[in-house]
Amino acid sequence: MAGKQVSVRLEPPRLILITGPASTGKTTLSHILARRIGCPMISRNEIKEGIFLNTPGFEPAAGDPLTVATLAVFFDALTLLLRAGVTLVGEAAFQDHVWRNGLDRIDVPHTVRTVECACDPTVLVRRQAERREGDVVHARAHPHTTGRAEWIGLTLPKLAVDTSDGYRPDLGEVADYALG
Repeated sequence: MAGKQVSVRLEPPRLILITGPASTGKTTLSHILARRIGCPMISRNEIKEGIFLNTPGFEPAAGDPLTVATLAVFFDALTLLLRAGVTLVGEAAFQDHVWRNGLDRIDVPHTVRTVECACDPTVLVRRQAERREGDVVHARAHPHTTGRAEWIGLTLPKLAVDTSDGYRPDLGEVADYALG
């Protein structure tokens, strides 16, 4: 069948946004969910940490130049993959006032599914302490946070997931929602 073209109708890819306050388990859930449904996962923090490794003397602060550069790379990566028809998981502490402009600039037809992580405040404080002690790169690349700051997430429909002890709803339900 040389020379014969096959026509495939592609549905718009899904951009599955995993969000929530710091230390609520976004990155862990994102990796698990991406493996479960078979797609890539792009993490804003992991991009920043990769850049941080090549930025001697960097001191994190709210709105620092490394964070600004990271946002551009993050949204460029999401757009590139969506443009190629790839469903993917995007993970970050998405907040409307910070992220809406970047999300609105994605000029590719896609379907957004949002999952917002939350956990018990005592679990949150424990996770933050464990991260500061056990993840040196993360601790040095990001401004230090303690406790639960005021959280105003994206104003998109979302599935709330409690990550305090496992996942509620369970991973199967989260995957079904994500693929919707």
